[in-house]
Amino acid sequence: MSDGVPQFAKAEYSGGAGDPTCKSCGQPISGAYFQVNGAVTCSNCVRQIKNQMSTDSHAALARGVLFGIGGAILGLVLYVAVALTTGLIIGFVSLAVGYIVGKAVVMGSGGLGGRRYQIAAVLLTYMAVSLAAVPIAISQHMKQRSAQQHAQSGSATANAPKMNPAKAVATLALLGLASPLLALADPAHGIIGLIILFVGIRIAWRIAAGRPVKILGPLNTPAAAAPG
Repeated sequence: MSDGVPQFAKAEYSGGAGDPTCKSCGQPISGAYFQVNGAVTCSNCVRQIKNQMSTDSHAALARGVLFGIGGAILGLVLYVAVALTTGLIIGFVSLAVGYIVGKAVVMGSGGLGGRRYQIAAVLLTYMAVSLAAVPIAISQHMKQRSAQQHAQSGSATANAPKMNPAKAVATLALLGLASPLLALADPAHGIIGLIILFVGIRIAWRIAAGRPVKILGPLNTPAAAAPG
């Protein structure tokens, strides 16, 4: 059993007695039994599973979002590190970002999932990938500015107008969030980037659906076959 939930799909029965065997504890079941995600389970194990199952709540959602933010920051750092290390913006990193964010949301929620968690995972994945364009652009701008300063050394240069820090941050954030669409200025590159980003978002959506546990029962034990 993993995370309190048996990982199998069909029931197996003991050969001689005709009683089913609990796939969680391995003990034969006499009397009523349950099915957990299609697996035969005894009442004691079902009780333990129910005790271990998290209950959906605003607190669980908050923890899921908080962990998801951490995953998004990690994904953003990964995206930027790959871009700055290789000198290339590799869109396939979006797939890893979606996986990290989806897993983080589910981990924070205690294994819960659902529409609210999926929406959070999608938004955080998009934000992580799109905002990664900001530090990448800043790094490229600083390199270009440094090269220009070296080329113009010894000559007078005009001072660039300074922008209010808060306004600068807001502008960069808006440009970052719009960067996947702005990339369509180069249609071939932009469309491919959007497709890969969509796949990454889809990964986060599927993972954040959670691991639903379906419990059926109590059910009657099949009668043993009569001797011939």
